[in-house]
Amino acid sequence: MTDGPLHGIRILEVGHMLAGPYATMLLADLGAEVTKLEPPAGDISRQVGEVYFASLNRGKRSVRLDLATPAGQERLAGLAANAHALLVNLKPSAIRRLGLTYDALRRWNERIVCVALTGSGLAGGDDPAFDYLVQAATGVAALTGDPAGPPVLPGYSSADNSAGLAAALGLLAQILSGRGGQVDVSMRDVMLSQLNYRAAAYLNEGAEPRRLPFGAHSYYVPAQLFPTAGGYLALFVTHDGFWKSFAAEAGIEGFGTMAERVARRAEVLAAAPDAIVTAGDFKLVGSPVRIAGYHPAYRAAPRLGQHGA
Repeated sequence: MTDGPLHGIRILEVGHMLAGPYATMLLADLGAEVTKLEPPAGDISRQVGEVYFASLNRGKRSVRLDLATPAGQERLAGLAANAHALLVNLKPSAIRRLGLTYDALRRWNERIVCVALTGSGLAGGDDPAFDYLVQAATGVAALTGDPAGPPVLPGYSSADNSAGLAAALGLLAQILSGRGGQVDVSMRDVMLSQLNYRAAAYLNEGAEPRRLPFGAHSYYVPAQLFPTAGGYLALFVTHDGFWKSFAAEAGIEGFGTMAERVARRAEVLAAAPDAIVTAGDFKLVGSPVRIAGYHPAYRAAPRLGQHGA
């Protein structure tokens, strides 16, 4: 088996629950050596259950460390001196108090990259920033669901996962620059950025975002769920060539351009496994990044303190 593209990259993680651990797990899947620095009681996600913990922490090392003590800070300095990056997701006040910023660690390693993954940014205060709260605050929940019903939250942690992906990208970008420094990623900013075309339409054209029945897309028609006798059909027609093929199969005439389909939305709508891997004792969803010639080892999640006290 070939080494992963991130082989030789050493990353420290001070994280809990989801966003930070998800970011570093993706990096571990690509060959980075990720060491979790866990408090004496461990990452609190261990309390949720072994399967939950394994789904976010496979392939990592675990070092039990009390960063609130002088001994813990001394150990942190030694680890930081030999690391390429540190990723932390805690409240800004805790990140600063525990010395987990670039300003605090640069004396041990000028080239270390420090990524802070928080709710509203390092300067954004300590208000709670859980996934569902961020979705509500940024308007994502208000855009989801039936117009006649309440806002809807998706069945998975979209804000945490999206923020984790952005944090991993920021970490790699700064490492690639060859310079150390502070990277600041907030869940709020990530979810606002994912409103992209919705936000642009409002900011430039005054088009207020709104929910459409069956999750319909605001630009593409038809692109939504359709109730059928056998369940729901997801249909997504993004250009006129797709529509031509679909219309021929469905026996529908007219509506040849997207502009016409958008203008006559109601009429159109009236007409109209290798992802599972094994890591230790658990079956999990594998890495979404596929690289030719490289296959992740998918090692088990670490026991608390398995790699050092």
